[in-house]
Amino acid sequence: MCTRKWTINPADLRIDVYRASGAGGQHVNRTESAVRITHIPTGIVTQCQNDRSQHKNKDQAMKQMKAKLYELEMQKKNAEKQAMEDTKSDIGWGSQIRSYVLDDSRIKDLRTGVETRNTQAVLDGSLDQFIEASLKAGL
Repeated sequence: MCTRKWTINPADLRIDVYRASGAGGQHVNRTESAVRITHIPTGIVTQCQNDRSQHKNKDQAMKQMKAKLYELEMQKKNAEKQAMEDTKSDIGWGSQIRSYVLDDSRIKDLRTGVETRNTQAVLDGSLDQFIEASLKAGL
């Protein structure tokens, strides 16, 4: 459970009050105790008319709004994580970037096709030709 306090910009909210419907006698017809809150940027709407007090109904509707916005934020984060996971390739046989075959004295970059026979230079850190080929290929 997240312990972070959510704050909602009051300018992003439209709060409507209206008369509650249902049983309640004359009190229902005299007071505007029902509350509807609209979050303008997302279009999310919550409403509450459970209590006779407009303040309690507003507090309850705000709690519902925060919960819905939190859920929306979690869905966005999960979608971003899933998109990141979808771009990853499986790590398995044949998924390596470079192949070092030292007994034949050659090193080949399997993504770009660049090959060199100067194995000692590559093992000493000379990777410029592989990096340039990778950049040209857009990898």
